[in-house]
Amino acid sequence: MKPRTHIYIDGFNLFYGALKGTPYKWLDLNRLCELLLPHNDIQSIKYFTARVTARSNKPNQATNQQFYLRALQTLPNLDIIYGHFLSNEVRMPLAKPIRGQSAMVKVIKTEEKGSDVNIAAHLVNDAHRGLFDVAVLITNDSDLLTPMQIVQRELHLPVGLISPYKRIAHVLAREAAFKKKIRSGVLGASQLPHTLRDGQGMFHKPASW
Repeated sequence: MKPRTHIYIDGFNLFYGALKGTPYKWLDLNRLCELLLPHNDIQSIKYFTARVTARSNKPNQATNQQFYLRALQTLPNLDIIYGHFLSNEVRMPLAKPIRGQSAMVKVIKTEEKGSDVNIAAHLVNDAHRGLFDVAVLITNDSDLLTPMQIVQRELHLPVGLISPYKRIAHVLAREAAFKKKIRSGVLGASQLPHTLRDGQGMFHKPASW
């Protein structure tokens, strides 16, 4: 029998590691997981993200994300868990200060908060409840080392790692029950239909994607 498998996806890690600047952003996460894990019974996919806001240099960013989240909600066995963004003005040092001018500049620092904590909490809670035989993290965030260790060492359940990045974080690779990378061929074979329908009606893949 195929092992019951739960997938935990770090949405921003996936985007910046494997999707940004590619034509593969309209990604079918169910299909991606099926291709990467053909010998597993994928019973749950949890996608962890935060809603972005429009910026003057990226006016379509928020709208594109809204359409993608809407598309993901059409997939079976997939839940979206939200963190949040924090934006603050902070003073930071210049890498190469100009002589006679201030070495500090004021910048807007935007941070996505909550997803790593949410992933850790869901992973450990689901393991304690006995919901899976195998867990798989799609991330390259070494902050998730401790929950991975807890599930494997204390609960004796394997946690695999699928990295969106070419170089896998060493501490995660060393601890994971197994590890894989996401390659462009799999991304290309895991695209959603250009046109989808949900309870609100028909909608389309954003033209800028």
